[in-house]
Amino acid sequence: MLDLIRKKQKSLLIKIVFWVIIATFVGTIFLVWGRGRGGPGGEGEVAVRVNRQRVTFGEFRGAYENLRRLYQNIYRDQFTPEMEDQLGLAGQVLEGLINQALLLQEADRQRIRLSRDELVESIARIPAFQVDGVFNKEQYLRVLAYERLTPEQFEEGQRRQLLLEKIRQQMEAGAAVDEEQIVDEYRLRHEQVNLAYVRFAPALFENAVEVTEEALQVYYREHADQFRLPETIALDYLEFRPADYEQSVDLGDEALQTYYRRNLARFDVAEQVQVAHILIRVDEDADERLRAQKRQLADQLLEQLRARDGENFAELARRYSDDAGSAVRGGTLDYFVRGTMVPDFEDAAFALRPGQLSMVVKTRFGYHILRGMGYIEAGVKDLADVIDEVRAGVLRERSRQIAMQKATDAYNIHHRGADLETAAETAGLTLRSTGPFERGSTVPGIGSAPELNEAAFRLGEGEMGRPVALAEAIYLVRVAERTPSRVPDLDRVRSAVEAAYRRQQARLLARQAAEALLAEVGSGTALEAVVRGMPQEVEQTGFFSRSYGNFVPRIGNAAAVAAAAFELSEEQPVADRVFQVGDRYLVVVLKQRQPADMAALDEEKKTELKNLLLARARENLLETKLQELRGRADIKIHPALQHSLKEDMIR
Repeated sequence: MLDLIRKKQKSLLIKIVFWVIIATFVGTIFLVWGRGRGGPGGEGEVAVRVNRQRVTFGEFRGAYENLRRLYQNIYRDQFTPEMEDQLGLAGQVLEGLINQALLLQEADRQRIRLSRDELVESIARIPAFQVDGVFNKEQYLRVLAYERLTPEQFEEGQRRQLLLEKIRQQMEAGAAVDEEQIVDEYRLRHEQVNLAYVRFAPALFENAVEVTEEALQVYYREHADQFRLPETIALDYLEFRPADYEQSVDLGDEALQTYYRRNLARFDVAEQVQVAHILIRVDEDADERLRAQKRQLADQLLEQLRARDGENFAELARRYSDDAGSAVRGGTLDYFVRGTMVPDFEDAAFALRPGQLSMVVKTRFGYHILRGMGYIEAGVKDLADVIDEVRAGVLRERSRQIAMQKATDAYNIHHRGADLETAAETAGLTLRSTGPFERGSTVPGIGSAPELNEAAFRLGEGEMGRPVALAEAIYLVRVAERTPSRVPDLDRVRSAVEAAYRRQQARLLARQAAEALLAEVGSGTALEAVVRGMPQEVEQTGFFSRSYGNFVPRIGNAAAVAAAAFELSEEQPVADRVFQVGDRYLVVVLKQRQPADMAALDEEKKTELKNLLLARARENLLETKLQELRGRADIKIHPALQHSLKEDMIR
């Protein structure tokens, strides 16, 4: 996905005038509103100066926040903090602000002006300001007030946007596409090739690798750091388990009342209602005749229900309701809270009290008749109703507090001498040991405990750490042994070194075999003839076109292969080098070339291609002229912002 987004970023739509897109959304109209995720500089301090125009950090952060919010709206849950960093939004914003300033300055230099009528007409066309398709002044003022903008502020932003559009159109005016370019583009897009290829997997050559002691020694000297053993520590520790202190917990009335009052939110009861319903289903695309028939049936059922005060509701629901799930229960639904059902159904349900019948209610599912079955008011559960939950909460909370207090007391008394032995004897606990473990790994005897692992590695050998609270217990630890990172003797890691050496040499042998095959095929020998008798086999990609991009069928993402494929010809069918794709080496030969069917290039396709090529030409022309403006401009970026951007690039 990131590759796709980065391709989109290359478009001038995003790269140069992204703020114009943002301006089309009421609520993110200006780059100067809102705050980003922080960074250097005060709000009024200059972040970047473009000739004589200054852009403050406040404006930069506002632009950042608007761009981040736009990506968030587009990619939803897929837009993670990691994606945000990888996309380099800060760099995009800086480039966009610089380009915007340069374009507006060029518009001023060329004396491009905007009339009041043009501004008014552009605002009147914005749908957010229209009622029934017509501009409405009250709606205009209402929307701006909601966005905390004055008409003057909005109109200035709109004026800048229109000026940008005018200068952009002027700069792109020289772009043109001729018939020859259209034909060439069609030919490039539609010609296809089928490649024959042989791949050499290093794994097939590992058994052919000769391992000698001398070679192994040389390899280990050159790659010793790859086999470095990490730093390890071993801990002595005491485990203060809250469960061991439950008998000491006060479960008196005051303790229960205190916990209950402090946790009232846990015992909230939302307003709830229970209804039974009969659904006469009507599809949304049903014609009026069918809709009228269904409504008539619903009215007749309601009359029957009213005649017997709803006592026959379950019987009629089982017989007539189109909601099969509830019909078998006499139409009865479970209790539900507001926001659960479609609005019209929900409004009718919450208006009923037990035993009451509703009118016929229309929703997108059809017609409903509801009967109130039960109602629960919003409120808070009484202590008596939740006494078991409260008692368990007090026991859990207080026993953990006692365990933490015991561990803290032991630390305060014994940490200077790191005397865990005496602490264990005093607390009546057993002193345990972990055995060695690495930074970031599970702790032997304790399990996955990142916070404990991190805290322990900050301690020196023989040092006791402050209590660390984990889910099941409170731990008091002492570093019993610390072993620094080191390069071991070869004998200790011989098997790993030998395996790595075999893999390295197998890669060399695989590449050499591929190059030998390429040399034979390049001299004119048929690929199939050379491969005959070898463990490798000749494979084919099948036909594919340039539209596949870097993807080559049966090979995968292989940009170099994809680029070379369309350079091959009948005169020179063999690619001039061995390609590495993943851990394999490929020899590639043109099997067949299928030219584009030029007869299929009709006027409709010509128009489509012309529009695409024209858009590309305009982008290139605008990019070229912007680069010329940047080359002549005096642009100064605040050092703190430059440093921040460099850090983002490193990440």
